[in-house]
Amino acid sequence: MLRIAICDDQPRELEVINEYITEYLDTHTLEAEIKEFSHPDKLMTTIEGENFHLYILDIVMPMVSGIELGKEIRRFDRETQIIYATTEPQFALQAYAASPINYLIKPIDKDQLFDTLTFAISKIDLSEEHTFTVKTVDSLRVLNVSDILCCEYRSHAVIFTLINGEEIISRTIRESFAEYIIPILRDIRFLQCHISYFVNMRRVERFAKDSFTLRGGKIIPISAKQYSVVRDRYMNFLMSKEV
Repeated sequence: MLRIAICDDQPRELEVINEYITEYLDTHTLEAEIKEFSHPDKLMTTIEGENFHLYILDIVMPMVSGIELGKEIRRFDRETQIIYATTEPQFALQAYAASPINYLIKPIDKDQLFDTLTFAISKIDLSEEHTFTVKTVDSLRVLNVSDILCCEYRSHAVIFTLINGEEIISRTIRESFAEYIIPILRDIRFLQCHISYFVNMRRVERFAKDSFTLRGGKIIPISAKQYSVVRDRYMNFLMSKEV
C-alpha cells in the first residue's frame, strides 16, 4: 500500500492537501495510508521506525525548515519521492538539495498537484511490499521486507532486526542461512556482507572497510575476504539510486 506523509504547521493547509490527495486516490482507485504531521520534529521521530513512499513538505516551519527535513529524509531514504508545497518561491533553489520531484507554490493548484502525484507514483516501486513469513517458537510473523534492517544467523536461528528496533527470532532452521534467506535476496537492496549477516543497503548510514553502520547505529561486520565484492555491490547500488 502507498504510504504518504504530509508535514505542514498550518492546520488548514494540512486539511486542503489531504482533501486533494484523497480525491486523487479515489479518482484513480488507489489505496493509500496518509499521515499528517503538524511539526517537523514529529515527522523526524516517526521516520526513525516507519517508511513512507511520498512526502509533501512545507518549507517554512518552526525549529526545522522543510529543506532541512528533506535532507534528513534523503539521508535515510534515497528512493522516496519528495514534493515541496510552500508560499515561499525564493527557496526553490535550496530545496533541490533534497532532490524533490516538484516545488509547488501555495495556494496549490489541484491540477498541478494531481499531475505531480501521477509522476511521483509512477516512480515508486511498490514491489518492495513483498513479505517474508518467519516461524518463531510460538507464532508466525509476516514481515514487510522493506521493514527489515538486517538479518543475522546465530545458534541455528535467524534474527531479523526491523527498522523500528524490534528483533524477531526464528525457530531453529534446518537449511543453511543462505538458502533460508533466498526469498529476501530477490530484493536487490539486500547484500550479504559476512557469512552470518545480510544488510538492507537502503538503511546504511556509513560504510567502512570492516563494517556497515546502519540506521539507528547498529554496526554489522564486513568479511575481509568479501570486502572487494561488498564494496563494488554497495557502490553500484548507490550509483543506481542517484537522484
